[in-house]
Amino acid sequence: MSDLDPHPTETLCVPVAGPGPVTELYPAREVPLGGVRGTYVERTLPQRDLPTVGAWCFLDYFGAPTVTTTDLPPDIDPHPHIGLQTVTWPLEGRIRHRDSVHSDVLIEPGQLNLMTSGRGIAHSEYTVPDAPAGRGLQLWIALPDAQRDIAPHFEQHRDLPVHHIPGLRATVLLGTLAGVTSPAMIYTPLVGADIEIDPATTTTLRTNPAYEYAVLVVAGEATVAGVEMTAGPLLYLGTGRADLELSSAGGGRFALVGGEPLAEELVMWWNFVAREHAEIAAARTDWEQRNTARFGAIAGHPPDQRIPAPPLPGGQLKPRRRPRG
Repeated sequence: MSDLDPHPTETLCVPVAGPGPVTELYPAREVPLGGVRGTYVERTLPQRDLPTVGAWCFLDYFGAPTVTTTDLPPDIDPHPHIGLQTVTWPLEGRIRHRDSVHSDVLIEPGQLNLMTSGRGIAHSEYTVPDAPAGRGLQLWIALPDAQRDIAPHFEQHRDLPVHHIPGLRATVLLGTLAGVTSPAMIYTPLVGADIEIDPATTTTLRTNPAYEYAVLVVAGEATVAGVEMTAGPLLYLGTGRADLELSSAGGGRFALVGGEPLAEELVMWWNFVAREHAEIAAARTDWEQRNTARFGAIAGHPPDQRIPAPPLPGGQLKPRRRPRG
């Protein structure tokens, strides 16, 4: 997973107090992967006024039926990450993942794929010949300060736990939802779930009032906290909710992400999450100088098969605060 924008914006994410319960829609924007002639994704995080939801700091929906497509495959050459965890949750298709901690696996629907970059990791993602077109979600989680330099690692999880209530099934990808806990390793209080709601269903999902939440519909339709939704925008729900009202006339599927509001400032640029500009500049230099002590090497890729780092922006950006009130 990579942010392939050739001119990425440096974003400083500043912690804010929880806003309480809100219903705010944030539109998806089309972003090209692999250049302007490549495959497009719908990106709903980060937003100018919503850089994070808990520690979730990046959310792409690839293969969305509403986006521009081309005949080019969405192969992504080796590229680096620091300071984050990448989450891949495929809905259709197959992807080959290789990385510098010696993983070489197929990513398929029903598998949670979690890569922890720590101080530095590199990976690639390629389509599988003759496999159906890919569709799914790719997300980043910012690592907290105490763990952002840990050793990189990769894990896959199948047969994830499911929270069942009449008319609704919630597969818990990460964290805990309604007393059901995923086995995946996380380093900050958060939750991620894939939820399916049946037609003609009205129900309530138990949630943690200390968390802020957001919802992204990926199929069908659902009414969430009174807001009618179809695929496209992200619905931000704020904090202070002990339960979440849900209904659907025709049935739907949506992702729920949430967590404790961030208590740390983050600087995000390209594929890096850090605390200050100097760390990002150092990581960029290490990648451009092929520092294998930091980012390692990926078996099967020659040294020159890699995505070069974009140029750093001039100067420093001011903090982006979420406007409230």
